[in-house]
Amino acid sequence: MQNDNYMLELSAITQRYGDNTVVKEMNLQLARGSIGCLLGPSGCGKTTALRCIAGFESLQSGEIKLAGNVIAGKNAHVPAEKRQIGMVFQDYALFPHLTAIQNIEFGLQNHRAAERQFRAAEMLELVNLESFAHLYPHELSGGQQQRVALVRALAPRPKLLLLDEPFSNLDVTLRERLCLDVREILKQEQTTAIMVTHDQDEAFMIADYIGVMHQGLIQQWDTAYNLYHKPCNHFIADFIGEGVFLPGVVGENQCVKIELGTIEGEFVGIIESGTEVDVLLRPDDIIHDDDSPMQAVVADKAFRGAQILYTLKLPSGAEMLALVPSHHDHSVGEPIGIRLATDHIIAFKK
Repeated sequence: MQNDNYMLELSAITQRYGDNTVVKEMNLQLARGSIGCLLGPSGCGKTTALRCIAGFESLQSGEIKLAGNVIAGKNAHVPAEKRQIGMVFQDYALFPHLTAIQNIEFGLQNHRAAERQFRAAEMLELVNLESFAHLYPHELSGGQQQRVALVRALAPRPKLLLLDEPFSNLDVTLRERLCLDVREILKQEQTTAIMVTHDQDEAFMIADYIGVMHQGLIQQWDTAYNLYHKPCNHFIADFIGEGVFLPGVVGENQCVKIELGTIEGEFVGIIESGTEVDVLLRPDDIIHDDDSPMQAVVADKAFRGAQILYTLKLPSGAEMLALVPSHHDHSVGEPIGIRLATDHIIAFKK
C-alpha cells in the first residue's frame, strides 16, 4: 500500500562488497519536505547507503521507494539519471570551464533557453550571488562554490536532494553559518533532502530527523533532542554529545544510587529495581556549587569562552565532565563543590 506522506522509503536494504556487508537490512522513512541526516563515524555505511539511494550502486537485497514508486529492489533498478534525485558532492564538482550561472543552467538542458536562464538567475538570487553570476569557480570562495553547487542541484526541482558531507571543506565559522543557510533554503524550496555527515553539530543544525549509524544499521532514527536526552542504547548515548558513565544500582521509586548519591527522576526505558547499570551524566547535569558538601577535584580543563569544560575526579578515581561559567576559573588539582541537576535518568544494564 502506497503511503503518500513519505518521499523516501528504505525497506531492509543490504549492500556488501565481497564478504563485507556494509549496509545491513537498513530501514528508513522520510516525510515529504523533511530534512533527514545519516550520522556516524567513518566506515559505518552512511555513504554507501546514500550511493544506493542515488542509484550509483545496486542493492543486494531490499527495496527503495521514491514518492511511492520502486526505484531499486528485486528486478528493479532505475538508472541514477532518471531518478529525479539531485546531489551535492563533497568537493562540489562544479565545472571549472563554466561560470556560476552556466553551471546552474547545465542541469536544465531539457528546458528552453529562456526558461534555463530565468531559473538559473532565480537560483542565484536565492543564495544572494546575483553579482557573481559570470565568475568561474576558481574566482569564488569555498562558501560561494558550495552555494552554487546547492542551487545547481535544486534548479531542476528534484524530488529528493542528497548531500554528501557538503561542509567538510569549509572552516568552522563558515560551516555553521552555511548550515543554517542551507536549511532555510531547503525549507523555502520545500525540498525533501537527506545528508550524510560525521559531524553532530551539522546534523543538529540542519536535520529534522537524524539516523545514527553503526556497523551498517540505523541504531536510532529520531530528533536531535531525543537522541541527546533519550538515547535508545549505550552506543547512541556514548556517541551523541559529551558525557561519562558512572556505575549505579537501580533503587525503588524511579531512582538510582551512584557514587554521588541518589538520583531521582524519570527513567529512559524500564529497568527493574536492584539492577546494576551504567548511568550517563552529561556536563550540564553537574552544577558548580561552592556551598555543596559534595566535592570533586579538577583533573583537566578546556576553556570555551563563555564556559569552561572541567574534567572532575571523584574519590573513587572515576571522572566526569562539567560545564561551568568561565568566571569560575579553578586550577587543576583544586577541589570544588558540585551538585547534581538531573530530571531524567539515562541508564543501561551492565
